[in-house]
Amino acid sequence: MTTHLQASLFDQTDEIRLGRLDGIRRTALGHGAWIDVLPGWLGGSDALFEQLAAEVPWRAERRTMYDHVVDVPRLLAFYGVDDVLPHPVLAQAREALTAHYAEELGEPFTTAGLCFYRDGRDSVAWHGDRIGRGAREDTMVAILSVGAPRDLLLRPMRGGSAVRRPLGHGDLIVMGGSCQRTWEHSVPKTTRAAGPRISVQFRPHGVH
Repeated sequence: MTTHLQASLFDQTDEIRLGRLDGIRRTALGHGAWIDVLPGWLGGSDALFEQLAAEVPWRAERRTMYDHVVDVPRLLAFYGVDDVLPHPVLAQAREALTAHYAEELGEPFTTAGLCFYRDGRDSVAWHGDRIGRGAREDTMVAILSVGAPRDLLLRPMRGGSAVRRPLGHGDLIVMGGSCQRTWEHSVPKTTRAAGPRISVQFRPHGVH
């Protein structure tokens, strides 16, 4: 069985601004993992999508898989702790998340990784944190999505029901607790009509 969580309403403003975080809602996943979800946290997200799609220095990567070198099915960009983010609202989002989770997380969000899913053929396979700090300790990864919704799936590594969350148009999801080591997540390919989406993943230092 797959659990469906409600999608956000279509973003109908061009003013790029953050909403409040006090409406965020937590769902316990089990095994010490949880997700916080806030649909439509970012207003004007479709305008931001257009700017990011046009202005971020996107790169295509290739990696070895089963003795073959294959294209990574999405475009990528990464901003480290000292890098200027590609839009001021992303710096504001990172600061707001750091402040909101200051007591629970105990450290700031420092990096931002961006993924550009151009259509339904772009995807990311099931994965968790097997090499970073999340493989051995509780942490958080916050994901802000702009553009058309794509499904984010989460499933427990020990087996069990999956959670499906369509993310786009300024939606925020925060994966916390043991989520990076006891659950996996993916953005699957889809044959349905799917518009482009960009996800921005804010992470603390050393979390992958």
